[in-house]
Amino acid sequence: MLSVLIPSIILTLARTVSADTCSSVEALRYINVTRPLDLAYIEEQTQYWSTSCSALLPSCIIFPKSAEEVSTVVKILANTTEKFAVKSGGHNPNNGFSSVKGGPLIVTEHLDQANLNQATGVIDVGPGNRLDGIAAKLQGSGWTFVGGRIGNTGVGGLVLGGGLSYMSAQYGWAASQVLEYEIVFANGTIGHINKNNYPDLFKALKGGGNNFGIVTNYRLQGQRQGNVWGGNLVYLRTPEKDKKLLKAVRDFTEYNDDPKAAVIVTAERTNLNLVDSWIIFLFYDGPSPPAGKFDNFTNVNPLLDTTRTRTYADLMALSNWVVLKGEVVDIATETIPIPSAEDEAKVMEILHSHWRNTTDTTLLEVGIVASIAWQPFPKAIAREARKRSPDLIDADDSVHRIIIEMNYAFTLQSSYDRMADKMEATYGGVRERVLGWQEDGTLPESYNPVFMNYGFFRQDYFGRLKPENRALAKRVQEQVDPDGLFRARTGGWRP
Repeated sequence: MLSVLIPSIILTLARTVSADTCSSVEALRYINVTRPLDLAYIEEQTQYWSTSCSALLPSCIIFPKSAEEVSTVVKILANTTEKFAVKSGGHNPNNGFSSVKGGPLIVTEHLDQANLNQATGVIDVGPGNRLDGIAAKLQGSGWTFVGGRIGNTGVGGLVLGGGLSYMSAQYGWAASQVLEYEIVFANGTIGHINKNNYPDLFKALKGGGNNFGIVTNYRLQGQRQGNVWGGNLVYLRTPEKDKKLLKAVRDFTEYNDDPKAAVIVTAERTNLNLVDSWIIFLFYDGPSPPAGKFDNFTNVNPLLDTTRTRTYADLMALSNWVVLKGEVVDIATETIPIPSAEDEAKVMEILHSHWRNTTDTTLLEVGIVASIAWQPFPKAIAREARKRSPDLIDADDSVHRIIIEMNYAFTLQSSYDRMADKMEATYGGVRERVLGWQEDGTLPESYNPVFMNYGFFRQDYFGRLKPENRALAKRVQEQVDPDGLFRARTGGWRP
């Protein structure tokens, strides 16, 4: 009898051990699973901002429709050893962060609720939303969501990374608006986390990325909003315009006293300098800015000016031209304290020259688009974020700062490693110069975290946080994911 039973038991165990998540979820017949030949699978893989992520082919794509379905999938995953990923909008271009090769991909696009309490402005927002979609859903309500600046950005990655907004000087980070998280933990339980019941986890989720579970709903405090004013100024680049626009963004960061006003100052170059331009994003949270508010930018003689009064939904839809389809994308960042007015030219122009010198070496790369964005991070953002709730970024208001975002987009997958080295040289050169200037007194001593939403996979996000906040994130991660489901089997930065 044993000679018959033992082979049968071994066969059953082998089948159990080798069972994969895709097949197990498919067998349930109520959670949508797509395979590589399905049109839905193929379409979903095109939704990444970087083709390097699209090229990582998951074994299947799972589309849960509720927190309960996410819980079911996570429980099944926990009984396998597969790598996996969770995708909201797919705007993070780091390979493996929201993409996976050979394991299941959980896509949250059907968790796209945006339910507004018209009386209080509280909004339940699912991670399947993109910013332009939420803006469209809220259009006409008199309320807005404090989100990012590019409409195609997914909510999940944006809020978990902090989320810089045109409205951050008024209200802090996108994450600062979260009142409660609905989250599926590694053991499949569903939690509702707020500042009162789990304050450490509540803080860790604000800037902690994908380390603690899968968030299935963000309960956010919306803000009142009518029509806004915004658009782009476009300039053909000259050395004189470089000087004027760099001075303008430095001065705006220090002297702007109207939190409704915001700017992003970007420079872009393409192959052989066929395009060598400045593109400025201007925003005012009202139908028109006060006279003279943006004169330092408009007086530099733009070639094109698209600014006008419009709805916020229109502004979000307008912004999607920046998403370059069919390209590999790298994004990195550095945060710097602004220089004094006396040292402005030295610091700003040397950093910009470093960017131009480094990008000079990439201009023969097929399909290259190199860009740098100077984004004001005034003291008001730190104050407003701290006023609303603690977060891992934990910026103080001792100095005004600028967040520098550096991007490369290029065509050939074979250039991935070489361009990663170029990116490291780009942000590394900024970091090296800033540290040198802080040592010799040109720049003030300051806490300069890496901003997660723009971080490159080689950057040490958690190592640049305050040590006590990194320790808190690590402690919370070990509490909520003791077996390392997310830590060991998904991509991303780890505390």
